[in-house]
Amino acid sequence: MTALWSSFLVVALAEMGDKTQLVALSLSSRYRRPWLVMGGILVATVLNHALASTLGAWVAGMVPVPVLAWVLGVSFIAFGVWTLFPDRAGETAEGRGWGPLLTTVVVFFLAEMGDKTQLATVALAARYHTALTVTIGSTMGMLAADGLAVFAGARLARLVDMRYVRWLAAALFFAFGAAAILDASGLL
Repeated sequence: MTALWSSFLVVALAEMGDKTQLVALSLSSRYRRPWLVMGGILVATVLNHALASTLGAWVAGMVPVPVLAWVLGVSFIAFGVWTLFPDRAGETAEGRGWGPLLTTVVVFFLAEMGDKTQLATVALAARYHTALTVTIGSTMGMLAADGLAVFAGARLARLVDMRYVRWLAAALFFAFGAAAILDASGLL
């Protein structure tokens, strides 16, 4: 359960103000079909995060535990720093006749490649040694954060200062990083 809820919390907070959340808002505004956009986000995220968490769990089995703990600790701290700087949405080009579902799947999958939430999913799976649980938790986190953008985006942005959300997400990454480093040092 720790892997599931940690993955949910880390990804949901890290996604706030992230470029893929801005892409979700853009696609929702363009198509005005929120359930199809959310379906596309679900498909793209499951595929992307299953790949990421499988890679993370595989790496965890190949790298010695002390080395992995240090790499994870430094990675989480780096994600924390990355989170402090807001992303900008790229152009959400679409293919002709793809429609909202397929466009969302393709655009969202590609936008998530190399993104901090995908890399955090790799790190979480390496930390917890479970691809399935991390995939479920990180997918739920993405859906929660992007659902806010799809269904309430413009209103939410006026009510909540995204700087505070980014700071909270960064603090969470810093805490995970510090815990991993303390564990690697034998202090935890």
